[in-house]
Amino acid sequence: MRLTELAGKEIVNIYDGARLGVVGESDLTIDIETGQVQSIIVPRRGNPLGFWLDRQSLVIPWESVRKIGSEVIIVDLDQAHLSLRRYTL
Repeated sequence: MRLTELAGKEIVNIYDGARLGVVGESDLTIDIETGQVQSIIVPRRGNPLGFWLDRQSLVIPWESVRKIGSEVIIVDLDQAHLSLRRYTL
């Protein structure tokens, strides 16, 4: 699958039905040796000033992806074990 095929798909958590974001607004971490996707990094929504400030992002391991449909990517994340990290520009 190509990155362009993932663009625009909404990410939904099957665990609780939460909408987590859209791939076009997200980043991917890719293994430079194999070219395989390692995780999806979704910016957390919130404060409008978050664009200029440090903000936490949700890191979704590629192993958590359960299904990629025509419009949605289904992931299985237990909210108690979410990985939040700070990313700055």
